Amino acid sequence: MSKLKALLLTQGMHGMLSQVEGLANALDLNYKHQTIKLKKFWKFIPPFLTPASLSILDNEFIFDSKIVISCGRKSVKPSIALKQKYKEKIFTIHIQDPKVDNSKFDLIICPNHDNLIGQNVIKTVGAIHYLNLKEIEKNKKYIKIDKENKKIISFILGGPNKYYDFSDDQINIIFNKIKTLFTPDKYKIVVIPSYRTPEDIIKKAFNAFSHSHIVFKQVDKKAYLSALSISDYIVVTCDSTSMISEAAVTGKPIYVAQMKPKRSNTRFENFYNEFKKLNVIRDLEDKIELWSYNQLDEVNRIAAEIKNRIKEYGIV
Repeated sequence: MSKLKALLLTQGMHGMLSQVEGLANALDLNYKHQTIKLKKFWKFIPPFLTPASLSILDNEFIFDSKIVISCGRKSVKPSIALKQKYKEKIFTIHIQDPKVDNSKFDLIICPNHDNLIGQNVIKTVGAIHYLNLKEIEKNKKYIKIDKENKKIISFILGGPNKYYDFSDDQINIIFNKIKTLFTPDKYKIVVIPSYRTPEDIIKKAFNAFSHSHIVFKQVDKKAYLSALSISDYIVVTCDSTSMISEAAVTGKPIYVAQMKPKRSNTRFENFYNEFKKLNVIRDLEDKIELWSYNQLDEVNRIAAEIKNRIKEYGIV
């Protein structure tokens, strides 16, 4: 039997791509990705004020799919427009809170920390993503490292957003804390930047850690997967629920390097509280502990239910 065709709609950001591709893979779909580009005026308008029309797009695309998986603010109205045009011929899934009437989508996949409720809402612990243990282990030997009986620390760097500015003071505090806790006589640190990590912070990390440890100076997916595989502990900056959710697929202790936020965010607070209750994360403070928890593989946990809903809808 041939795979169902799916169109993935995002703004092209890594965190969004990770979620839509992770779900498409878990559903075993034949998918293609379309980056949403809105016309200049509509770039700055929230979804609830944006018309559900493909005319708001600055780019055209050929639609030949039965499933639409969207993620992110700018993909909301294009997905709704496709549903209005093709009606029951397609099944639409939106990941995250769309900030519009839930009934506009056939299904919404939303993390618990978004506090969204509805009959067509499937809730997850943290963000879904594309990572799985098989792919992580496949890249284990990518980073060549002599452990020398040392514990390995993967330090995953995020980047500034509207809640965290990654100021020099904040970065220096985190770097100094990591160097103090994970001394080179007992630990080997592997620093992995993300797509959002600015060049100046990568440079600071290189200057701070490269004398005794390993620092990757650019985004390298294989290095990221390898680091997750070989690490004994994982340290992640606090700016991304997606990066923390990805690390949680390993079942390894995750320390979150907290920074003072520019403003409060209930979603982040709810996420941290949930992951702490599940014993997935602890704040990076002044001592090192070893703990375990049940690995989180949310995208595969929910895949069976989504397949059933698609089948019940009549999409085959």
